[in-house]
Amino acid sequence: MGLRLRVCRLDEIIDDELVSFKVPGVTIPILVTRVEGEIVAGSSMCPHEDVSLANGRIDGSEIVCSAHGYAFDVKTGECSHDSSLRWRTYQPVIIDGELFVDLL
Repeated sequence: MGLRLRVCRLDEIIDDELVSFKVPGVTIPILVTRVEGEIVAGSSMCPHEDVSLANGRIDGSEIVCSAHGYAFDVKTGECSHDSSLRWRTYQPVIIDGELFVDLL
């Protein structure tokens, strides 16, 4: 296990809305949402052009970047536009009503 960091309370996570949280000790905020009842966490930075994904949207099971429309699977991070790109995801860990992620 890497470094486990607290991100937010579970009641701060909004279904199908992208919320970005600044986490002490981490340069890039953590992006969090709930899709089809499952919590999703990852980097708030789009791997295509280093634009914040917080202004993007959820389309089915993909996060769509507002800048250029690149879409990333919320579970695998795979990009549907460019197979060489991958959105960095984090495994959510829930402890006592709070969301944590493990960084490698």
